[in-house]
Amino acid sequence: MKRNLFWLPGLVALVLASCGGTGTTDNTAPETTTTSSVPGTTAPSGETTASPAGEPITVGIITSTSGFLGGYGEQYLEGLRVGLAYATDGTGAVNGRPIQFEILDDGGDPQQAITHATDLVGRGVRIIAGTVSSGVAVQLAPFAEENGVLYISGPAATDAITGINENTFRSGRQSFQDVATAASLIDGDSGTVLVFAQDTEFGAANVAAVEAVLGTRGFTVESLLVPLNASEFTPFAQQIIDAAPDLVFVAWAGETAGAMWQALNQQGVFDVTTVTTGLADRVTWPLYGPAGENIRFLSHYFAEAADNPVNAYLVENAAVADLFTPDGFVAAQMIVKAVGDAGPDDVEGMIAALEGWTFDAPKGTQTIRETDHAMLQPMFTARLSPDGTSAELLSTLAPEETAPPTP
Repeated sequence: MKRNLFWLPGLVALVLASCGGTGTTDNTAPETTTTSSVPGTTAPSGETTASPAGEPITVGIITSTSGFLGGYGEQYLEGLRVGLAYATDGTGAVNGRPIQFEILDDGGDPQQAITHATDLVGRGVRIIAGTVSSGVAVQLAPFAEENGVLYISGPAATDAITGINENTFRSGRQSFQDVATAASLIDGDSGTVLVFAQDTEFGAANVAAVEAVLGTRGFTVESLLVPLNASEFTPFAQQIIDAAPDLVFVAWAGETAGAMWQALNQQGVFDVTTVTTGLADRVTWPLYGPAGENIRFLSHYFAEAADNPVNAYLVENAAVADLFTPDGFVAAQMIVKAVGDAGPDDVEGMIAALEGWTFDAPKGTQTIRETDHAMLQPMFTARLSPDGTSAELLSTLAPEETAPPTP
């Protein structure tokens, strides 16, 4: 496998951009929990299955369940639970051996994640999954190669782990796919994209990302960066109108998001150009206010986006099918595939089982590209209802339409 050198080094997940993100602010000490069952879900067949009696297979799940990204970690874990039930027809087992998830909270701290991973490997665990934070993912990926384990990253969006080594896979999307989805909102193959963001590292990273993806496709990329302490956004809205871009790409974080969207709406920005940002988890939807129905959102996933039996199963069995729930679901599918084909101790065999695999997931048909382990998958565009309680699917982009460059 050749390494894919395409990397957007500074891109922060776009789903955090528009309303300040989600997650908990709990900073209590990380806890470890272990589960070997899938309570609260039914087998896809609807039948009752016997309890497996073989020796458990432990899979280490390292993700954030506290800190700024804790809410995303919980979504991932919910998907993992439901996905295991789906992939094992309700038994939670592969070849008679129950899958046992050992869940470890990294709190978004790479060092804490490496400490957990080191302990898992020392106890003979050969499969590690999870990872909400891109900063954690880029540390666990080389660790996996050095220690000869299978690593399946979760919602972490960094492009850096695609193609980084043979041991590393991902169950979610990557940043390139977000930006490529935004490009679909522009008519034609050229035009001007204005990145509207705060004058911070976060804003600069998003400018760099859009330039790296769309600038190389012939689009002109400009930026309008707003001081972080700004509280009046009418002048900036007028600057957007004066610039007359074909697309406004908004990357925003923090408590001023509501006032910013209100200013864009009141000044008529939506009347003269297309505005896009990442569709975050459902709790943020009402925060856009009246502007929500005018924004064209790029979307990794929302429950109403996909119409297929796998998504129906997820929606029916998850407490809430939210932004990163399918990432956990797909991780469970990948774990079951790898273990079922090769056994939990044959890392090379598990890698071979996953490379080039095409399967049905909640979002639709997905493929793990053999050359660099990119997860090719459908992406979506959407708009919100006026009250922000529901989303309407505008378009579905086929996996090849947003595929990262081939190494």
